[in-house]
Amino acid sequence: MDITIKPGLLKGEITVIPSKSQAHRLLICAALADKPTQLVCSETNRDIEATADCLRALGAEITRTDSGYSIFPTKAAPEKATLNCGESGSTLRFLLPIAGALGLDATFQLEGRLPQRPLSPLWEEMERMGCRLSRPTETTVRCEGKLKSGEYVIDGGISSQFITGLLFAHALLGECSLTVTGKLESQPYVDMTAEALRIFDAPRFHTPGHLTVEGDWSNGAFWLAANSLGCELSVHGLNTDSLQGDRAVISILRQLDAGTPVISAGDIPDLVPILAVCAAAKGGCVFTDIRRLRLKESDRVASVMAMLEGLGGKAEADENTLTVYGTGLCGGTVNSMNDHRIAMAAAIGATACKETVTILGAEAVSKSYPRFWEEYIRLGGNYELYLR
Repeated sequence: MDITIKPGLLKGEITVIPSKSQAHRLLICAALADKPTQLVCSETNRDIEATADCLRALGAEITRTDSGYSIFPTKAAPEKATLNCGESGSTLRFLLPIAGALGLDATFQLEGRLPQRPLSPLWEEMERMGCRLSRPTETTVRCEGKLKSGEYVIDGGISSQFITGLLFAHALLGECSLTVTGKLESQPYVDMTAEALRIFDAPRFHTPGHLTVEGDWSNGAFWLAANSLGCELSVHGLNTDSLQGDRAVISILRQLDAGTPVISAGDIPDLVPILAVCAAAKGGCVFTDIRRLRLKESDRVASVMAMLEGLGGKAEADENTLTVYGTGLCGGTVNSMNDHRIAMAAAIGATACKETVTILGAEAVSKSYPRFWEEYIRLGGNYELYLR
C-alpha cells in the first residue's frame, strides 16, 4: 500500500495508544501468575498479538475483551509448543529464555526481518546454562533442554531484550544472578521489566487482578513532534512519571528548537526516525551510539538517511554517529522498508514539506499503530491511497 500526502498541518485532539513495551511485559507476567488478570489495553497491534498468541501456545487462556485482555494463567505448559513470533523481536527474545526455564521443546517461527536480527550473546549463554538451541530452518529457532539456576553473564550492548528475557527466566528458576558486562543500552526498558516483576510480586507471580497499560511514549512522540513542526495537537494519555525512556522526547524537542544538539541514541533508539525528521526541518543534530539501529526492523541508520534524502534533506553516518543537517524538507518519495517508524516519521515530516510526499509500503504502521492513518486523516491529514 502506497500513499501520497498533500502538504498541510494537523490540528485536533489525540489520545495516545497503549504502550507496546509495557503490554508485552504485563501479558507475560499475567500468563505466569497465580490467578486470572484483567488487563485494560484499549488498542492492540501485530507485536502485542504475537506475544498473546505465543502465550496461548504455552497454555494460557487469553481472550480479547471490550477493554483489553482477560488472561487465565498457564496451569501446565505443554511439553512441546510452536510459537509464532511474527516480526516481534520482543516476543522472541522474551519468550525464548522463558521456554528454557520451563524446560520446553519449543519451536519459534520468525517472519519478516526477524530471522536476521541477532540472538547472540543470549544464544551462547542459554546453551552454557543447559539449553540446546538450533535453527532447523532459516525462519525457525528450536529450544530444547532446561536452563539451570546459577550465575549468568551477558553483554549489555546488543539488546536490552536479552536481559529482560533472562530476568523473566530467573524469576521462574530462582537462585540466579545476572552480571551485565559492557555498556547497558536501553536501561529504561530493563527498568520497565523490573517494575512489571515487582507489580506481580515475582517470583511468587501474585496478580493484582486488574491493570491498565499506560500510554505509549514511543508512538506519542510522533504527535508531539508534529507540534514542534507547526501542528496544533492536544496530546493526551501520557504519564510524565513513566519509566519509558522515550518520554525524553519532550526535552530533546526543546533542544532541537534551541540549536544543533548532540543526542545519544543509546536509550532512545525508537525515537531516532522522528527526531531526525525534526532535526532536518530545524537546525540539524548529531546522533551518537547508533550501532544498534542497524539491527531494528530495518537497518534504521540506512533507512533514516534514505528517508531524509527522499524528503529533500541530508544526513551522513559513520560506524557510530549519524549527522543530520538542517536543510529543511521539500517533499518526495520515501520507502518505508517495512519499518513502521520510518512510515510514521515520513508522514509527520510531510506536514513540514512544501510538496507532496509519497510513502511506499505505508501499511508497515500496523506493526505498532494500526489506526495511525485513520487518526492522521481525522486530524486533518490529506492523502491518496494506492493499492499494489
